[in-house]
Amino acid sequence: MVFAIVAGMLPFTGAAQAHGTIINPMSRAYQCWKTWGSQHMNPAMQQQDPMCWRAFQANPDTMWNWMSQLRDGLGGQYQARTPDGQLCSNALSRNDSVNQPGAWKTTTVSRNLTVQLYDQASHGADYFQVYVTKQGFNPSTQKLGWGNLDLITTTGRYAPAQNISFNVSLPARSGNHILFVLWRASHLDQTYMWCSDINVT
Repeated sequence: MVFAIVAGMLPFTGAAQAHGTIINPMSRAYQCWKTWGSQHMNPAMQQQDPMCWRAFQANPDTMWNWMSQLRDGLGGQYQARTPDGQLCSNALSRNDSVNQPGAWKTTTVSRNLTVQLYDQASHGADYFQVYVTKQGFNPSTQKLGWGNLDLITTTGRYAPAQNISFNVSLPARSGNHILFVLWRASHLDQTYMWCSDINVT
């Protein structure tokens, strides 16, 4: 129990780890942390949420540090420096569990939705790029590659704030998809990438 409390506090223990993630629709690591962080030893997770269970088995730090999925110095070369199959982890090997296809929990959305970022350190954004998987992509069986995505929008700048939200209109889609969001933070050449599992109705 003590370990769970201490580990759960890790994302908040210093500026180096104070970053952010997409909280709606929830990114994969955040969803696992939000749902199971306080009960990560609960055997029910294996049956109720098998992808989170696998992720916790592979590396619990992926969930404890859901705020810290960033890379420095990409210089805008996102596709060239992020291989297919590694988009959901932002090509960070420690977070490879979130690249794995399977029955990830989904957030039900309409074609018009609001994307919400929580950024504890209030970095602001040069921009966000938002993509959605093409119709026919199956997140249960396929790893995500750039060729599976359609770019929906590139936003403008956002001033530093802990909570940033923006509206997105999906093209014609139905069923389970991945919403892929790239955040270029304003304070440094620092890029974040996440996958959020959605069910478009």
